[in-house]
Amino acid sequence: MYSRTSGCPYVTVAKRVLGDYSVSYQEVFIDKDPDAKQRVLDWTGFLAVPTIVVSQNGDGLPVQEPAPLPKGMSPRGIDRGDMITEPTMAQLIAWLEKHQFVSDSS
Repeated sequence: MYSRTSGCPYVTVAKRVLGDYSVSYQEVFIDKDPDAKQRVLDWTGFLAVPTIVVSQNGDGLPVQEPAPLPKGMSPRGIDRGDMITEPTMAQLIAWLEKHQFVSDSS
């Protein structure tokens, strides 16, 4: 999960959902890691957090390249395959279910 050290309501929601469902994750702070900051900017067009990706081996990169967004369009809540940015609680749960991190009976 790409995040930042200062408070953000979307990050708070994501951490709550991940914690409630016992989904382990690695947090990468874009305000401390210039490469991570640039990746989020390239992926979303904004410094949008949380940007959550399905990655392998903890490398922080999506398993598959995310579906593109039209230039200037907000990435908020859009399921882009192995990436979702600024999801609501319901959107994040549905995305986690899709990727089999949780089951609908959790």
